[in-house]
Amino acid sequence: MTVKSENRPLRSDAAKNRERLLTAAGQVFEQKGLEASVADVARAAGVGMGTLYRRFPSKEALIEALVTDVLDATIVMAQNAAERTDGSGLEVFLEASGAYQAEHLGCLPKLWNSDHRMVRTARRLIADLLADAQFHGRVRQDLTGTDISMLMWSIRGVLETTRTSTPDAWRRHLDLLIAGMRPAEGSLAHAPLSQGQVDRILSPPS
Repeated sequence: MTVKSENRPLRSDAAKNRERLLTAAGQVFEQKGLEASVADVARAAGVGMGTLYRRFPSKEALIEALVTDVLDATIVMAQNAAERTDGSGLEVFLEASGAYQAEHLGCLPKLWNSDHRMVRTARRLIADLLADAQFHGRVRQDLTGTDISMLMWSIRGVLETTRTSTPDAWRRHLDLLIAGMRPAEGSLAHAPLSQGQVDRILSPPS
């Protein structure tokens, strides 16, 4: 009797179907929102519902896979940016992250909504990039990790608002945000949000 391993790599055709479904899901959710049906996704991917359910037993599983892919890419981008030795890693990361988000709008509403292990890893890496930028005098000393979270959230807002007309508008927005992060005399007039406040903002209503 052959025992199937849960960790066995997918066959080539199965892996291709999974990638096709994830690509289609991102496009469908971008166009129709997260209320789009899995039937819409299967149709866009050109596969049957049976194939979809073999890979993703539920719509939430499909969305979770999309979010996991984006978080994994975010972690890799932050790790790559950390290789900068002049404190510019934070800016490099924000540019790379903005470009990636622009190509993966479908699951952005779910991206930071849970206390996921990968979310915690991404936040830690981004915090390290911020600390390094502050150490090198590239950004204000009173910036916090939650400021960066809100900055990334604002980029998402610009992306969602302008994607059909001026899809590169987020780049100018990021230029302005980075300029505003530069060191300056005096402190900002208002206190940053706490991590608890940011988590409550991003969490879905119960």
